[in-house]
Parts: sequence; structure tokens; C-alpha cells
Amino acid sequence: MASVAVQYTGNPSIEPKISQSVVTEENEIRTRTKAHESDLQPSCEELSAENELSNQTRVTGTEVLDEGYLKYGCSHYRRRCRIRAPCCNEIFSCRHCHNEAKNSICIDQSLGHDMPRHLVEKVICALCDTEQEVQQVCKNCGVCMGRYFCGICKLFDDDTSKEQYHCDGCGICRIGGAKNFFHCNKCGCCYSALLKSSHPCVERAMHQDCPVCFEYLFESRNDVIALPCGHTIHKACMEEMQEHYQYACPICSKSVCDMSKVWEKFDMEIAATPMPPYCENMRVWILCNDCGCNSQVKYHVVAHKCPNCKSYNTRQTRGVTR
Repeated sequence: MASVAVQYTGNPSIEPKISQSVVTEENEIRTRTKAHESDLQPSCEELSAENELSNQTRVTGTEVLDEGYLKYGCSHYRRRCRIRAPCCNEIFSCRHCHNEAKNSICIDQSLGHDMPRHLVEKVICALCDTEQEVQQVCKNCGVCMGRYFCGICKLFDDDTSKEQYHCDGCGICRIGGAKNFFHCNKCGCCYSALLKSSHPCVERAMHQDCPVCFEYLFESRNDVIALPCGHTIHKACMEEMQEHYQYACPICSKSVCDMSKVWEKFDMEIAATPMPPYCENMRVWILCNDCGCNSQVKYHVVAHKCPNCKSYNTRQTRGVTR
């Protein structure tokens, strides 16, 4: 009897039957798939070996960068490179070494010159002697030629305890930490942050020589201080002046510290030194170095006191009058 086609209404109580051979075949496929995936995944031993190799690579890279750290350099900088001077094409440890050699009293003064730091184009690695463009890491041996590096000033230095930073206003690198200094646009230099609201501005105050030792202050590596009058001087030079009882600015002659105790001693000295009768009516014109006041006072052989600020830091401007 031939079967007839009827419409399937979908009886939910009836489940389709799967033959046993089909089930067995599907299980075998799943087993083979899991085994293949297991073969593709690395074992614990392989993962450990890969991690160890990666760590060794990182350690080796760090060791290469730090090779020779603080073992090379000169009296000015600890660095792992030398520079080729663009002015004379000679090789020096740093620009200060160049300037000391080229401005020595032992050579012809007409040949003396300083190295323009911003024009340096070539450096030589101290470990492999490879000459190359200015860059922090040697292109040949991979060593870091200076932990602090400034591409503008061409400066390399391994001693980062100096807290070097580049000041865009000054156009050069300075030490002491950027957070501890500020750049005054009128003075044209960096000052301690403690002086930000109190220092008297003097235009281009540090773009001059020290009034004692005549070293150019703007690029000096020695400590520079700003006096109450606004002029600048080496700290060591100021201390040396005070050792010789000099307490006035060598530029404008204003007092550099509180001199009230000294002026009291002058009062006592003048009181103990009376002038002879024929000098009692003598008067002189004086200029006070501290307040700038011109005044006429009684002449005395010891000193003349400013009637405005009570300072004895004065100078006589006119002769004696009666």
C-alpha cells in the first residue's frame, strides 16, 4: 500500500529518534577535536620557559642601557659620551673642557673661543667609540649615554641628583629642580621660588659678569645670589667680601644686609669723638647710598649720617662749607 502525504500538525509528545551509530560518530568527533585543541595549547613547562626568556630579555636590555653608569665622564659631568666641537672639529668630554682648553693662558689668546652648545651635531660613544648624531642611546651598542638628556642643549649627564631641567625662557638647562625655581621675564633668568613675590627686578640682571671674579653669571655653574638691590653676584664672592668687612653691593653700593647694629656703634664712636671748636660749624653735602637722599649735615671725621634713613652708608658730594 502506498503511503500518502498528510499535513504534519506537530505533536509535542513525540521526540525524534537518533540511531546509535550516529551518536557514536558524534562522540568520536568531539574527542578528536578536544585532543587537537590540547596539542595546540602550550604546556606549563613551555609557558614557564617563555616567561623566563622574556624576563632575561628585559634584564639584558636594562643592563645594556646601564653599562658603564657613572664610570665615564670628566670633572664637570658623568656621561658615557664625548662631543665633537662644531667650532674647531676637535673632540672633548664636554663644552666646559673645550672652553678651558681653548681659553687657557698657555695658548694664543687670539685663538681663544667658547663652544656654541646648541650647534653640537656629533657625539662619540665612550664604550664603543661610535660617532653618531646627537641622541640619548648609542645606535651601535645600545648604551644610554646620559640618564638626563636635553636635545636642545645637547646635554648628557648620568648624575640626575642635580635635578636638571630645561628652562625655555633662559634657553638652557639648569639644576635644582624646576619646581624650586621660576623664570622672571624682566630679569631674563631663573630665581628661587622663594623670591617670586619679593625680588626687585633689574633688567637682564644675570646677563653680566660677576662684579668680583668677572665670570659670566648667566651660564655660571657656581651658586649665584640676588642682593636686596636686585643685582646678582656669586655666593662665594659675597661671602669672601663679608670676610673682609665689605657689606655693600659692589655695583650700586647699597647695603646687602641689616646694618642697624653697626650704625649704633657709629653713633657711640661719633659721640666719643668730639670735633675741635673750629670744625663745629662745618657742614657738607652727602648722598646716601641706601635711600638715595641728598642732604647737608655737620662735618665729622668719622662718618656722616643720613638724616632720612639713619644710615652711615653715605658719600660726600661737595666740599666743606661754613
